[in-house]
Amino acid sequence: MKSSPQPNQPLVTHIYTADPSAHVYEGKIYIYPSHDLDHDEPSNDNGDQYKMEDYHVLSIDNFDSPVTDHGQVLHLKDIPWASKQLWAPDAAYKNDTYYLFFPARDHDGIFRLGVATSDSPAGPFNPQPDYIPGSYSIDPAVLVDEDNQSYIYFGGLWGGQLEKWQTGTFVPDAEGPALDSPAIGPRVARLSEDMLSFQAEPTEISIVDEEGNPILAGDEDRRYFEGPWVHKYNGYYYLSYSTGTKHTLVYAISKNPMGPFTFKGEILSPVIGWTTHHSIVQFGDKWYLFYHDSSLSEGVNHKRCVKYTELQYNADGTIQRIDPYPASE
Repeated sequence: MKSSPQPNQPLVTHIYTADPSAHVYEGKIYIYPSHDLDHDEPSNDNGDQYKMEDYHVLSIDNFDSPVTDHGQVLHLKDIPWASKQLWAPDAAYKNDTYYLFFPARDHDGIFRLGVATSDSPAGPFNPQPDYIPGSYSIDPAVLVDEDNQSYIYFGGLWGGQLEKWQTGTFVPDAEGPALDSPAIGPRVARLSEDMLSFQAEPTEISIVDEEGNPILAGDEDRRYFEGPWVHKYNGYYYLSYSTGTKHTLVYAISKNPMGPFTFKGEILSPVIGWTTHHSIVQFGDKWYLFYHDSSLSEGVNHKRCVKYTELQYNADGTIQRIDPYPASE
């Protein structure tokens, strides 16, 4: 009999998984991770080692039940516009349909965002024939707000190509802003009612300090790098993301889903491995952080495993910092 998942331990060990997007559908927790391939090629800053070709869906009835792997739900070969690298996905539910949003490189090597649909949260998912018009970069995260308006957040530096889009068009040799200039922010766009296109061009989100000053590009402890996630708690939108080079998960809050967002602090200390990527979900009366590290492969950056732990708020709405390796475990 399969055992139930334990906090800060891999959800599954039969495959390598990363970038978990967790949602509650039909009373269960569904996790939409990327699927790391088991290879031994070298790493580089462009992310070529992250060669993912397909997606699996995981689910748990509750934290006392075993994890189910629903198998492969979408493969690169089924996506006409995509050439490689099915990186971090997200899912959303609207119009009696489940949507899987994902990044991939098109046939020119430029990252775009695609969408696939299913009538089941467990898939399989049927991809649209082309990427979302006007989309670029990586790490889509979708919020279906209480008024049923949907927003998509996305963007990642370096391998994710976000700094190459500062002019609104793709500039292959573009670099990031000066260290004393405002950092590049993630992008946000309102999604169309059918969830398949943007209502307007994506806009850049401003992340500011408590005084309203933009976080600067040289402020690696706070500046945006990749992996956006937005959830709501007590009337505030919480934008959480990876700092990249400092390997932490941090967050900022706003009363507006489009921002600006005010930086608040750290959520998760560095994990084993270079990347960190997460989601935050409420299940019952508790909140949970889903994240990944490279502990299953003893530190290989592109062989990761998905984990979870409880997330707790302070009375003022701030999030308590989480140690991924508590001494008691």
